[in-house]
Amino acid sequence: MKNSQSDNADQNLVPPVLPTYARADVAFERGEGVYAWDKDGNRYLDFGSGIGVNNLGYCHPVLVKALTEQAGKIWHTSNLYRIEGQERLAERLSKECFADSMFFTNSGAEALECAIKMARKFHNDNGNPDRYRVITFEGCFHGRTLATIAASGAEKLVKGFGPMMDGFDHQPFHKDMSKVEAAITEETAAILIEPVQGEGGIRPVSGENLQILRDLCDKHGILLMFDEVQCGMGRTGKLFAHQHSPITPDILATAKGIGGGFPLGACMTTDRVAQCMKAGTHGSTYGGNPLAMAVGNAVLDVMLAKGFMEHVDQMSYELRKALVKLGSSYPDVIDVVRGKGLMLGLKLHTPVPEFIAAALKNGLMVVAAGDNTVRLLPPLIIAQEHIDEGIGLLEKTCAVVKKAVDAKKADSDTGD
Repeated sequence: MKNSQSDNADQNLVPPVLPTYARADVAFERGEGVYAWDKDGNRYLDFGSGIGVNNLGYCHPVLVKALTEQAGKIWHTSNLYRIEGQERLAERLSKECFADSMFFTNSGAEALECAIKMARKFHNDNGNPDRYRVITFEGCFHGRTLATIAASGAEKLVKGFGPMMDGFDHQPFHKDMSKVEAAITEETAAILIEPVQGEGGIRPVSGENLQILRDLCDKHGILLMFDEVQCGMGRTGKLFAHQHSPITPDILATAKGIGGGFPLGACMTTDRVAQCMKAGTHGSTYGGNPLAMAVGNAVLDVMLAKGFMEHVDQMSYELRKALVKLGSSYPDVIDVVRGKGLMLGLKLHTPVPEFIAAALKNGLMVVAAGDNTVRLLPPLIIAQEHIDEGIGLLEKTCAVVKKAVDAKKADSDTGD
């Protein structure tokens, strides 16, 4: 029986699921490859990948096989015991990047929480407990926990959740990152940045600027932390986006594509930093569970196969080329094409919500981002035929949006 509070909720028409999302009125029933079908049988081409999660598309046979086989063995044991899948995945990832050790999580936000804790613990253990502050950048997004929204500082994320957790110093998204040095103090523990901003509008950080940040961290004895939750795991044509440059971070957080749709994240680091994280300093009930590890290893099986990253590079070249051509055909709609690999953005002259709604109506799934940008994050397995189809749907969407803009302009002129 419901109590009076529940009765009040009914009177206020609060739904069973908290209304924290502005959901489109479509429910998907199944997916295969780069396509998803709704309950009415309508097919959609997915250029959003569940916000950069389904990097291998829907129901990839390698992932399905790994998950179903593991489901028939053991799901959960807790981290009180060895989990061999963790050891295997950690060893494989270590061979492919800078990291010597890592902690597995269920999400990107958890991976970032681990990274922030690790940075503070590192300095504390090295005799600098006052070094706890982290420099972050305008337009960044690091998660929805109290710490990670404080790291962002954006009003849309923090409004109503104050007082904010202390310890974050926000900087503009500098074209010249040498300006960041002015923000470094004796309390600074680390610099945290996304090599390619996702939510901020698909804004890449140049290799030169990543080198500047690396040099500043080395000069001042602080840590360089990368958030590759969205731009990592093959999204840019490298396993990790920073690998397009010669520099490496001290800590890296990744998630989304690492599980191909199964909840999985990782906080990765070097031996020097990992030594501060001893038994009892961090933990997770579900993090690194056998099911997640089976899928994570299967994702690597696919991504590390010969020719996979070369395919991503080729498809990203073809897609960008076609998008630039589309932009020249609709200059009143598309301002600029930007991004890296298959993490591309269309900065628009027109409102993004209207564009996304029109695209969905045309059978194309895309995602909004900041700076009036539409995110294009297709599965990394797309072929030329899917790019051609996607460009056709985008062109149809641009035509619809332009027609609406022209009509509003005509009404405005008539009104004058």
